[in-house]
Amino acid sequence: MAERDRPVHRLQAHPQHQHGGGMKSHYQQRGPSTTKVLAVLALLPVGGTLLALSGLTLLCSVIGIAVSTPLLIIFSPVLVPAAIVIGLAVTGILCAEAFGLTGLSSLSWFLNHIRMKARRALPQEVDQAKRRMQDMAG
Repeated sequence: MAERDRPVHRLQAHPQHQHGGGMKSHYQQRGPSTTKVLAVLALLPVGGTLLALSGLTLLCSVIGIAVSTPLLIIFSPVLVPAAIVIGLAVTGILCAEAFGLTGLSSLSWFLNHIRMKARRALPQEVDQAKRRMQDMAG
């Protein structure tokens, strides 16, 4: 009876796959599917076109820098103060807008606060007015 209550441990054997030849045999067994081949063939022209466009963009950027650098050096006594003035003007406009927005939001908060106080105080004032009317009528 003690032998029936004990758990039986069984050993399971799994067949192992032999990989003869390493990666070469793996690719011979499972080659690329047709959809993968078609996807690569379809994406090659797209990738080549994008690579050509990026090279053209790089070439144009280098030419633009080569042409504009002497002009920037020649006109830098004018361009640097102009850039500073434009930067200060933009900063001033952004600060004015920020202060205006802050003022509008503060005014809106203040008006809402006053309205809420008036709504809370209104029933008390109505009750006081009713009492006065009753006192005058009495």
